Amino acid sequence: MKTRAIEAIAISALVAVFAAALSINACKGKQHPAVTLEGAGASFPFPIYSQWASDYEKLFGVKLNYQSIGSGGGIAQVKAGTVDFGASDAPLTREDLDASGLVQFPVVVGGVVPVVNVKGIASGDLVLTPKLLADIFLGKVARWDDPAIEALNPGLDLPAVDISVVHRSDGSGTTWIFTNYLDKVSPEWHEKVGTDKAVEWPAGVGGKGNEGVAGYVRQIDGSIGYVEYAYAVQGSIPHVRLVNRAGRTVGPDMASFRSAAASADWKGSPGFHVVLTDQPGEGSWPITGASFILLHRHQPDEARIDAMLSMFAWWYKYGDPAAERLSYVPMPDPVVDLVQESWKQIVTGGEPAWP
Repeated sequence: MKTRAIEAIAISALVAVFAAALSINACKGKQHPAVTLEGAGASFPFPIYSQWASDYEKLFGVKLNYQSIGSGGGIAQVKAGTVDFGASDAPLTREDLDASGLVQFPVVVGGVVPVVNVKGIASGDLVLTPKLLADIFLGKVARWDDPAIEALNPGLDLPAVDISVVHRSDGSGTTWIFTNYLDKVSPEWHEKVGTDKAVEWPAGVGGKGNEGVAGYVRQIDGSIGYVEYAYAVQGSIPHVRLVNRAGRTVGPDMASFRSAAASADWKGSPGFHVVLTDQPGEGSWPITGASFILLHRHQPDEARIDAMLSMFAWWYKYGDPAAERLSYVPMPDPVVDLVQESWKQIVTGGEPAWP
């Protein structure tokens, strides 16, 4: 009986894979030749893009070479035409998209989280207010036993050590999301630093990519940095909790990311230009953001854009379980419908590339 049960499970798994293959091919009406697609940009979605690419290649033989070089690099490369697509966590304005001949669309939602390496502090132990977080990255609050931190965390044994700030050294959508939040909640940050993919940091050391920041935080005692949530989880780096716009103390998780994204007006935002930081809602994580794909509207290679859009369609249709395992929030079906409708702007050979 046990052998038959195992055989049944194996057959079911094979059927599921075969059904997925049939479904995507039915969607496009043809099999795609083996091709290697080139993408570059945000490190924020790199864990899920890597997983999806691996799954898709096993089914269809289409490879994806994605360079996790930061949103600034991805935008520059897609504008220059050196990659098939770019990826950015900082959405471009409709004006910039039009000037560059690009379209953009959201793929996943996730959270940027402050992470720490402080002796005796585990994930969720430390609470920070918006002002405290901004003051730490401004270099104004420079020790972990600062009275303001102690007053907010009376049960913690905070060490009498200096705070070492870690930030991104490259042009980064994660930085854009993080500084966009600080810009909204701290007048001093707004005046002195502002929002961008790269800023003049008042304090700290820089690491390249989410990977680099995570690595520095793990190495430096007394450090604090910011990374996409999947990097904190995969790297077992303690994250903080934050007081959100509603005055509630919240932690980063799927529920708090979904809460922040709940009021997003994707349909009414030209070019899907939606910013999810400091959103209302008692359960909302305040540093939430979406990651976007950037493509040229005019595509010279019909087979290549066909393979690319088919891959993205598969990500949307079959990628939700993998995204959720890695703590990303998949795009809701109505948003996917809007995205695929927007693909009709993409033209190849004088005709819409999709469907």
